[in-house]
Amino acid sequence: MRSVIAILNQKGGVGKTTTTVNLGSYLAKAGKRVLIVDLDPQGNATSGLGVDKNSLDETMYDALFQHEAAPSIVQDTDFNKLQVLPANANLAGAEVQLVSALQRELQLRQVLEQFDHDFIIIDCPPSLGLLTINALSAADYVLIPVQTEYYALEGLGQLISVIERVQTAINPNLEVLGVVLTMYDSRNSLSEQVKAEISKHFMNKLFTTIIPRNVRLAEAPSFGKPIAEHDKWSKGARAYKQLAKEVLDRVH
Repeated sequence: MRSVIAILNQKGGVGKTTTTVNLGSYLAKAGKRVLIVDLDPQGNATSGLGVDKNSLDETMYDALFQHEAAPSIVQDTDFNKLQVLPANANLAGAEVQLVSALQRELQLRQVLEQFDHDFIIIDCPPSLGLLTINALSAADYVLIPVQTEYYALEGLGQLISVIERVQTAINPNLEVLGVVLTMYDSRNSLSEQVKAEISKHFMNKLFTTIIPRNVRLAEAPSFGKPIAEHDKWSKGARAYKQLAKEVLDRVH
């Protein structure tokens, strides 16, 4: 059965794209057919999978406005069973164009109905605009990466209220799959405090797996590879492998 997971936090720099690419990679390694949907105009999930985002004739932007074109826009990657619906800077214009579109919140859902992958993972932009609403309307689950830093909880209340509004108005089946702590530094007492605070707020929704701050993880995108291909023995790789197992346990 197909599961669509939106990776979302409106704060930038919390590890959304890193989580999208590496979770997708380990789910593919577990034998699942995985489609990464790059819904961020920065196109980092696209380039992080070794696809040259600037040489594409058609991208996610075209898929949103010509749904039937989407299957031909999908790019294969060099990584087994892992495909990407790519994006580049063109996608920035979609936010404005969607405003006047009929059923503007449902455009991505209609695009994704054409795909039967086991997992579709959406890398959301760092905002709560129409692209993000489209992701939430199309998703079965939301996974929220949270950086273990001082302002980690700031904005999470707003994010949860947007999720609840989408559940009420558009997508009653949407569930919060969980919160994953990223960029964790065990030598830093602040990381421990943030972990305790988030545990208090999210309780059983907090993933056991914690993603550490890790140089190998940070450099993998510059090689256009998931961490599993760049350095599978690194702490970051082991963490994402473990997170993929937890995700497989949690989805219905």
